[in-house]
Amino acid sequence: MPTRLAWLGDGAPRMEVAHVEQTEPEFVAFGAQLGIVYELRYRLERGVLRLELVGERTLELELGGADFFDLGWSPLFNSLPVIRDRLLEPGPPRDYLMRWVAVPSLEVSMSTQRYEPLGDGVVRFRAGDFVSDITFDADGFVINYPGIGRRN
Repeated sequence: MPTRLAWLGDGAPRMEVAHVEQTEPEFVAFGAQLGIVYELRYRLERGVLRLELVGERTLELELGGADFFDLGWSPLFNSLPVIRDRLLEPGPPRDYLMRWVAVPSLEVSMSTQRYEPLGDGVVRFRAGDFVSDITFDADGFVINYPGIGRRN
């Protein structure tokens, strides 16, 4: 049975609903993100991310040497390295190369990101000059990502 998750935008009128079908051996999920001027639907499976910016365009991406995908404004995608690499357990910071997709433009670039386990379900996230302490539940899904979204 899929896990259903929903986040409200933190500081912006935005929301996301995700259905996670499995996390191992591959992360498989689908969902939708709603902003004031866009509706974005996605499906993630086996190293492929399919995106539909409703009424505008579709895009299909492969990892292309990246460790994970990262979708703008989406708390779900920050759970990918946390779940796979068990980053809620004590350990050193981990660096990743992400295939970053900006929303709603769907511009694609590579992004170096660092995840640092702090304990008590908190992981410090860094990308360039951006830093945020993200809170996760025991399963590794985002509860609160300041400035991005939170689950109620």
